[in-house]
Amino acid sequence: MVSGGTYGTEEIIHGAGYGRGILILLFLPLFWSLPTAFMIGELSSALPQEGGYYAWVRRGLGNFWGFQEAWLSLAASIFDMAIYPTLFVFYLKQIAPWFGVGNHGVLAGLFVIAACAALNVAGVRVVGITSLWLFFLLSLPFALVVVMTPLKVGVFAGPHSAAAGTSLGLLGGVMVAMWNYMGWDNASTIAQEVERPQRTYPRAMIAAVILVALTYVLPFVAVYFTGIPASTFGEDGSWATIGGLVGGQVLGFEWLRFLIVLGGMMSAFGMFNALVMSYSRLPLAMAREGMLPKIIAKTSQRSNAPWVAILVCASGWALCLGLGFQRLITLDITLYGASLMLEFVTLVVLRIREPELKREFRVPGGLPGAVLAGVFPLALLLLAMVKSGAETVLGMNGLLFGALMIFSGFAVYAATRKLRTPVRTVPSSAIEAT
Repeated sequence: MVSGGTYGTEEIIHGAGYGRGILILLFLPLFWSLPTAFMIGELSSALPQEGGYYAWVRRGLGNFWGFQEAWLSLAASIFDMAIYPTLFVFYLKQIAPWFGVGNHGVLAGLFVIAACAALNVAGVRVVGITSLWLFFLLSLPFALVVVMTPLKVGVFAGPHSAAAGTSLGLLGGVMVAMWNYMGWDNASTIAQEVERPQRTYPRAMIAAVILVALTYVLPFVAVYFTGIPASTFGEDGSWATIGGLVGGQVLGFEWLRFLIVLGGMMSAFGMFNALVMSYSRLPLAMAREGMLPKIIAKTSQRSNAPWVAILVCASGWALCLGLGFQRLITLDITLYGASLMLEFVTLVVLRIREPELKREFRVPGGLPGAVLAGVFPLALLLLAMVKSGAETVLGMNGLLFGALMIFSGFAVYAATRKLRTPVRTVPSSAIEAT
């Protein structure tokens, strides 16, 4: 849910150059990912409930902010989810150009959505095992890049700096890195379907931060020593180009390039598959609490998967295919960041209001530590807001567009007043691991 492998990181090096780009990838986990993982580790261990972050915010801050948490997350998903089938088709066309003709690419994107919806209806275990295997398979080509580059040291000597005149720049590189490192709270929405969530979540969060950082940094460090210039990463599908350079040809066939292209398809499919599982639990939890029609809470008797919520979400994302959301990364971060800040506030509020709540994992440093955990993520999000002010979305300032999306959640909340039920505070003793 956090990372589809090394894919999607190219613009960081293109915008910031090797030196600064690698530093961004090394330090951003400390200031962005680790505080978030700590916060999620504590709240997941204390409140392992279906709906995850929506349930936490609703309990800590009440109905209104709980609804806004779900609204912001689902709004961000619109700008996030359509990109993965598009990326799948982008790599697929490099293997089979037929999919670049007419509407063939759209049909391939619809296949990704339908296949992932079917896997999700089959249940959380099927999605989890599929995602795990896909992650290791798509990471294999980059492991080969790391292993083979000592044989290519200095072969492609060139300047190790950003491409002249690149419009992305250092700040843009930071934004892309934030996008690649975000999504840690997504796994929380399936807590009641996870074995021993109080123990599993904190361990998984810390391990994932380390693993994801390594999958990003090591390939770039390896490619740096070959002498391939940073400007190479400005091309579409540049990792495939670099794979062709490092792996060379066998009988005229660029085998490593092919594996990276195949891995790109796996990455897009795996990310979409895992995020369907996460986002579909939000309308499920809201429907169970009277904020959405009860029919959305229907689940499969065989797998306990919320099949109605999955189909509704998948249908909405299918309508957004081909809209080119790649240019809206900063807007995605703004909406996601607003929901993330509500979670950090909830962490502090629950420390104050419910100190007796059983927490098998705590953010270190007591109450001051819980407050300070959100400081660096907040600073980075303010940076993203500055960046979004320079973007244009549908003919308007990107920051204004983001604000409209945020405040429209207030109007939707007011319009659905009759559906709402009072906040139900669940005693900590009633929350059990499944």
